[in-house]
Order: sequence, then C-alpha cells, then structure tokens
Amino acid sequence: MSKIAVGKKAPTFTLQGTSGKWSLEQAAGSSVVLYFYPRDNTPGCTQEGQSFTASFPQFKKLKALIVGISPDSVSSHEKFKSKMGFPFELLSDVDQTVCKRYDVIQEKSMYGKKYLGVERSTFLIDGEGVLRAEWRKVKVNGHAEAVLAAVKAL
Repeated sequence: MSKIAVGKKAPTFTLQGTSGKWSLEQAAGSSVVLYFYPRDNTPGCTQEGQSFTASFPQFKKLKALIVGISPDSVSSHEKFKSKMGFPFELLSDVDQTVCKRYDVIQEKSMYGKKYLGVERSTFLIDGEGVLRAEWRKVKVNGHAEAVLAAVKAL
C-alpha cells in the first residue's frame, strides 16, 4: 500500500525529462506542483497542460514549479511540449516506478475492458519536500485554478 500521505515527506525521485535529468531534491526551497497524466497528445492531457500553461505566470510569481509526469518516452514528451508550447518540464517514467511510488497506477476501464493505467492526479509539495495537498481522479476543468489557490494558501 502507498506510504504517501499529506503532511509527510513526498517520495523523492530522479527522472529524465525534456531538459535532462530532474530530481525532486533540486527543487528544494520551491513549491512543486507534480501532476501525473496518462498520455501525451490526448485531449484531456492536452487540455490539462494548457490549463497549467495559462496559469503559469501566476505559479511562477509564487515560486512554484510545475512538473508533468507520464509513462511516455522523453522523445514523445519533447514533441508534445514543443507542439503545445508548455513552459514547464515533462518527465518520463517509462517503467512507472515514480507512478507506483505516488500510487497513481490504478485499474481503469475502457470499452468494458479493464487495464492498469495512470490515474490523473496532482500533488502539491512544499519547499521542504512535504506533501501539502493531493488531488486524485482529477477532472481537468477548473483544476489548475484549484491547485493555484492551494499554492497561494501555503
């Protein structure tokens, strides 16, 4: 079972991303909005990234980093980020190690078939590396605004 819990240290990790290696430790002193999404170039994931992009200047003003993670390859992330103009890092978790640490691999269903996949989830981690808020089964509309309000409340 997941050991992740609000008020506890967030699981640390290092992954390859669109700007090279990125680790949670290197974000010390900044808040981190860590959002997990299923796949690059899908409607919901594109809309979620666009929502975070629209609010990016406000997150930046609050010294909050936005980082997206999915099981897609770095190459896929680079194309997606470039195509959409995302101003934040996208990290590749091909073997789903970090997804599992954050307990976002869940049973899903499509066309009556069950499979394991990434459940759209967001985690707010403070500058000390402590998990301050989590959103599971995220619905994209209004989500970036809710996360921004939580960052402002830190």
